[in-house]
Amino acid sequence: MRLARIGTGDGVVAGEYDEGVVESDGERYVVGEDGPLAPPCDPSALYCIGRNYAETLAQKGYERPEQPTFFIKPPASVIPHGAPIPYPTFSAEVTYAGELVAVIDERCHDVSPEEAEDVVRGFTIMNDVDALDQPGLTSRKAFDGSGPLGPWLETDVDPRNLDMYTEINGERRQEANTELMLWGPYELISFLSERFTFRPGDAITFGSPGNPGTIDPGDEVEIWYEGVGTLRNTVE
Repeated sequence: MRLARIGTGDGVVAGEYDEGVVESDGERYVVGEDGPLAPPCDPSALYCIGRNYAETLAQKGYERPEQPTFFIKPPASVIPHGAPIPYPTFSAEVTYAGELVAVIDERCHDVSPEEAEDVVRGFTIMNDVDALDQPGLTSRKAFDGSGPLGPWLETDVDPRNLDMYTEINGERRQEANTELMLWGPYELISFLSERFTFRPGDAITFGSPGNPGTIDPGDEVEIWYEGVGTLRNTVE
């Protein structure tokens, strides 16, 4: 099942999504007519795993970490599917990363990998926009519009063996399968939950394969994950 949120004149409405329609409490809202898709969740934070694919380590010359590395994006970083990505005025070297995302369904802390599956509402996609020429992960990754998220939540998918790709203006830049992750999704949820108390709607991203090249104003970024969907945004 797909769950989506749509921005209407009366506020954001959440419901089941099917072929461009969000249905909620017996009402039908047509995406594009009644409003645009909103981000599929309203996170208090986005907990982002880095260096989780061997390809990325090789590309950047990193050693394999002994435990998962992570950083946090604030709610201000989130923009929905279809919204323009604002090119940061303080950077001249911006890149992308197509990442699978788990959205938490209940308040929880210190869950086991076996328990982690039960606290996930569904899966979506994030583009980890990164101002590479800035110092430190927070400066690079935690700015307005740096977390395009969407288009919806898929509740019925196994995240451990999904094909994915990222295309820039139709050119394939990333292609991988989630089985190539160094740490699996539920293992990572457990790892982070030992350190943080998750709230409903919080998002956990699982890293990205190697992402050669940068993006510029006018570029269209399309990120596809098997069984989930396609996140599409244009840089402005």
